[in-house]
Amino acid sequence: MPSVSAPSLAPGSRAAIGLCLVAVYVIWGSTYLALRYVVEGMPALLASGLRNGSAGLILYVALRWRGAPRPTLREWAWSAPIGGLLFLVGNGFVALAERDVASGLAATVCAAMPVFVAALVALAGERPTAREWAGLLLGFAGVAVMSVGDLRATPLAGGLLVLAPIGWAIGSVLSRRLPLPRGLLSAATQMITGGAVLGLAGVVTGERWPAVVPGRAIGALVYLVFAGSIVGFSAYSHLLRHARPATATSYAYVNPVLAVLLGAALAGEHPGPSTLLGGALVIGGVALVLGRRR
Repeated sequence: MPSVSAPSLAPGSRAAIGLCLVAVYVIWGSTYLALRYVVEGMPALLASGLRNGSAGLILYVALRWRGAPRPTLREWAWSAPIGGLLFLVGNGFVALAERDVASGLAATVCAAMPVFVAALVALAGERPTAREWAGLLLGFAGVAVMSVGDLRATPLAGGLLVLAPIGWAIGSVLSRRLPLPRGLLSAATQMITGGAVLGLAGVVTGERWPAVVPGRAIGALVYLVFAGSIVGFSAYSHLLRHARPATATSYAYVNPVLAVLLGAALAGEHPGPSTLLGGALVIGGVALVLGRRR
C-alpha cells in the first residue's frame, strides 16, 4: 500500500484504483474462510476486536513514524461511530453468524451491500448511472443464484447476516462525507475505534477467552490482522475516497465466488451446481460496473 501514495502513482489514478480493487477482490474473498477458522477457537466479538484494534494500532504507528499529522479530537470523534458501524455491525455480526452458517453463504448475503450503498448515495444526490445500476442488480442476481440450495441458517444467524451489509453500507457512505483524517490515517482511526467497540461488546455479552486456542485459529487471526485489515481495509478506504461508490463496493460480488471456492477446497463445504451460473452473472455485473462509460 505505501506504493499507492508514491509520486509516480497518483492516488486517483487508474493504476492505484486497480491495485486497490485487486487487493479487496482477492484478500477479502479469503477472509470469510479465515474468519470461520477464528470463531471455531475464539470468541467472535473479542477476536474481531483484537483483529481490527491491532491492525489499526500497527497502521497508526507506522504512519505517524513516517510523519503523518496527529488526528484531531474531532476526527477521532467522527471515526468512532463509523468504526462501530463498519466493524461491530459489518464484521462482528458476520463473525457471530459464521458460528452457524457456511462461509460461502455469509459472503453471499453480504453481497447485498453494494445495492444498499447505491440506494443511500442516490438519496444523498450522488446517483449511480444506469449502467452501474444494471451491473449492481446483475451482480446481486448472481450471488442470489449462487446461494440457491444453501440458505440454511438459524433465525439469529440469518438476522445478523442481513444487518451486517446494512451497517457496512451506512458506515461506508458516512466515511465519504464526515471529517475524518486524511489518507490512510482514516483507516487507522476507524479500525482502532471499531476494535474498541467490538471489545466492549464482547465483554458486555459475556464472552471469555478459552484456556487453549487452536493453532489454526491463531494463524487465521494473524492473516486477518495483516492481510484482511491493514492491506484490505486500507485499500477499501482509498477506493471510497477516489472511486465511484459502485466501483468501490464491487468487491462484494467477487468475494462470494472466491469464498465459495475456498470453502469447498479447504473446509469441505459443498456448493451446488448453481455456483457456475451465479459466478458468470457476477462477472457480467462487475464488468458493467467497471466498464468505461461512453
